[in-house]
Amino acid sequence: MMKRHAFKFACSRMGFADFNCFLVDFETGSCLTSRNSDSKGLLRHQMNASAQRMCSTSCAKVPEDLPKDNPVSDMLLDSFGRLHTYLRISLTERCNLRCQYCMPADGVDLTPSPKILSQNEIVRLANLFVSSGVDKIRLTGGEPTIRKDIEDICLRLSNLNGLKTLAITTNGITLARKLPKLKECGLTSVNISLDTLVPAKFEFMTRRKGHQKVMESINAAIDLGYNPVKVNCVVMRGFNDDEICDFVELTRDKPINIRFIEFMPFDGNVWNVKKLVPYSEMLDRVVKWFPGLKRLQDHPTDTAKNFRVDEHAGVVSFITSMTEHFCAGCNRLRLLADGNFKVCLFGPSEVSLRDPLRQGANDHELREIIGSAVKRKKASHAGMFDIAKTANRPMIHIGG
Repeated sequence: MMKRHAFKFACSRMGFADFNCFLVDFETGSCLTSRNSDSKGLLRHQMNASAQRMCSTSCAKVPEDLPKDNPVSDMLLDSFGRLHTYLRISLTERCNLRCQYCMPADGVDLTPSPKILSQNEIVRLANLFVSSGVDKIRLTGGEPTIRKDIEDICLRLSNLNGLKTLAITTNGITLARKLPKLKECGLTSVNISLDTLVPAKFEFMTRRKGHQKVMESINAAIDLGYNPVKVNCVVMRGFNDDEICDFVELTRDKPINIRFIEFMPFDGNVWNVKKLVPYSEMLDRVVKWFPGLKRLQDHPTDTAKNFRVDEHAGVVSFITSMTEHFCAGCNRLRLLADGNFKVCLFGPSEVSLRDPLRQGANDHELREIIGSAVKRKKASHAGMFDIAKTANRPMIHIGG
């Protein structure tokens, strides 16, 4: 097995005090270090209250005009009435950055190349989903742009009958030079990950250089007419929470959608509640600096709570996976680079589509496997403290 190694880091060197002051033992779920248990109890209370509100209804219901006896469409319908029309496909586990919340400090074991889905396998499975009702596909990784056949994949996927949106989530390191061709190949939407506007902090977080390249990619996407250009920012206390309003300022004159994401637990990223900045706190900070912030109307399946500052060109969003989850409206499924199928980002359950595909399974048999997995999807995730105790893959394996 091939292993990637990442650099060890020392917070004091960069001046980010207490960045690792609160650790969680992922095998036992116990807290190794804590200075204030009150915050944990408060957030647990907020999470439970939110869960009760959010689980009372399901937003992504099957449309009334969908044939009720259609076995193909039924493949995407779970036992809670949620219709899944959005597929996220991870093209690779490889990445040219080493972000601390995504990859463990000592690296990860990579799936051997022969076990990664080929281009033809990706297209065949994608066509199966799209012909069953999926109308949006997002390409993720690892870093999807480092896959050599990314342009061919985009071209073939964009030509699938019924697909409306072909999006990508990327770290932006190589995007600026590749985006013109990707747009020609049918890429319709761009999300770029950027957690800090300070180059030194970028290098600390990603364990690599490249901040300027990411900024160039954001501007290149704007110049090519992508509107909005979505910028994903994982907010962590003691690291970048002091930059929230600086990110909002980017929306003043440009069609940028800044998306603040609550820090989420995955294997090896040393998640702890001390690092989590809850949505309510982020919103309070923004409102104080931008009193003209107004709530926008969200789509029922949106993961984000969307806002706009008066007279700003762009949008400000909050993805509140931990403190106010949106499981009731979830319409997302995930196909991992190794061909495993995952119905919930935070759930450990996976089923292989690669193996039956390579063993000669026909479309009907593959639909049966997919439909059974979708039917087993739970009403909601377990909550952030239980998620932190549950074995799951590192984010780089799952796909951003």
